[in-house]
Amino acid sequence: MKPNTKPETHFINRSGWLRAAVLGANDGILSTTSLVIGIAAASDSRNPIVLAAVAGLTAGALSMAAGEYVSVSSQSDIEYFDLEREKKELEEMPEAELRELTEIYIAKGLQPEMAHQVAIQLTNYNALKTHAHDELGINEMTRAKPFQAAMASAIAFIAGGVLPLAVAILAPIKYMVIFQYVFAILFLAVSGSLAAKAGGSNTIKSILRICLWGTVAMCISALVGYIFGVQTI
Repeated sequence: MKPNTKPETHFINRSGWLRAAVLGANDGILSTTSLVIGIAAASDSRNPIVLAAVAGLTAGALSMAAGEYVSVSSQSDIEYFDLEREKKELEEMPEAELRELTEIYIAKGLQPEMAHQVAIQLTNYNALKTHAHDELGINEMTRAKPFQAAMASAIAFIAGGVLPLAVAILAPIKYMVIFQYVFAILFLAVSGSLAAKAGGSNTIKSILRICLWGTVAMCISALVGYIFGVQTI
């Protein structure tokens, strides 16, 4: 019987893009909905509401992409310089690095002699990769990927923001605030469910968490709009 050589798929493999996608989609829903609610509370015309939704959607997507790219790029820079320093140390003091690797394996539960042999073999195989993984905690699955994170964040924000935009176009003006809130909670529940399934977490807990904090965010945003008397031009 031919052994199954198909690699396992782990949820941690998705951590980079999943984080950016979930954050982007939720932010797209919440920020666009909150903006529309604020404008709708002070306007009896659809045009300014739709315009606000489009402007918020465009600016938010670009902002999320830029912010995510800068943030993840900073993480990528740190990883790069750590790897460069490790590479230099391996060239200048290989024995000290071998002892350091041995101590790491001893701390993980190997007997000293076995730990030393494992350290030698892995160093001979790929010293930098071994130290990156076991000393620095850097590996290909979790390495920072700025462009991927930025694109995932922007696309997710647009996907999330389009939903309240559609409500702004279709919902009755008189009940716009109510429609925006109800559909935002529905959209957030769907987003939470998808995120839970993709990440392998508890679906009910994820939905309740995102809906609770989504409600808090929208209520505060609407309250601020009422307090400061948001007016459309």
